Amino acid sequence: MGFFDIYLLEAVLNGVLLGGVLGLLALGLNLIFGVIDVVWIAYAELVMAGMYVVYWLHAFGVPLVLAGAAAVVVVAIMGLAVHQFLIAPILNTPPINQLLATGGLLYFLQNFATVLFSTEFRNVGVHLPSLHLGDMSLSYARIIAFGVSIAGVAGLYWFLRKTFIGTAIRAVSQDRDVMVLMGVDTRKIYLVTSAIGGGLAGLAALLLSLQFDVHPFIGLQFGPITFIVCVLGGLGNMLGGFLASFIIGQIISIVGYAINQDFAYVIAFLLFILVMFWRPQGILRRRS
Repeated sequence: MGFFDIYLLEAVLNGVLLGGVLGLLALGLNLIFGVIDVVWIAYAELVMAGMYVVYWLHAFGVPLVLAGAAAVVVVAIMGLAVHQFLIAPILNTPPINQLLATGGLLYFLQNFATVLFSTEFRNVGVHLPSLHLGDMSLSYARIIAFGVSIAGVAGLYWFLRKTFIGTAIRAVSQDRDVMVLMGVDTRKIYLVTSAIGGGLAGLAALLLSLQFDVHPFIGLQFGPITFIVCVLGGLGNMLGGFLASFIIGQIISIVGYAINQDFAYVIAFLLFILVMFWRPQGILRRRS
């Protein structure tokens, strides 16, 4: 394997495409933590629920784009419900209570999906071709997912920077106590943030449905790596999480090409452990 190995370049490009999707997953989780100061352990299971929405709607003849839009709405509503009925009652309790509550939600959603749909692997049945550049082959599914992910990130950035409620969300994330004194209704901000985080999970569900089969335990496939990306970038720091997603994407893709995919995840977890010893606040610490 030479430095200019064409297949190494293909792995690098695939790492960039993977990083875009990981960035979208990390963005929603980081947004929720940055504003509400709660980690949703069950975030990947919301993505799983969205994937089932996409699958079943598309199976009944709904166009994939409309099925994806429905998944965004449904999971956004689920995000609202999670905050209203699970997080809000324990918001001011010790963090361990919040972790246990969202961890319990994780197992509930996994088992509820198992009861409803069994453990069968289901595919939306959309098989996209690959883009061939010389000897390189890039999946159109990953290219589309990367493009939509970047558009979603850009849209959220514009919303947070250019709209009144987006400015309020950023202000609450920086100092919620001062915002309360200024008359900002943080409860409404938390609900909007939870809905946006859920909507991003629904968008990720559409993109992942193009690449993976859906089953009740699909969240275990990308949930831990999403959490690693968030912590590695600086939990609550959306820019840091976005940068970390591309670092992890490159590690998974290049090490997976050079050795194997399982070992790639071992290296990713090892890097995470080393960085936590060296810089426990992450690559970019949470903004205050």
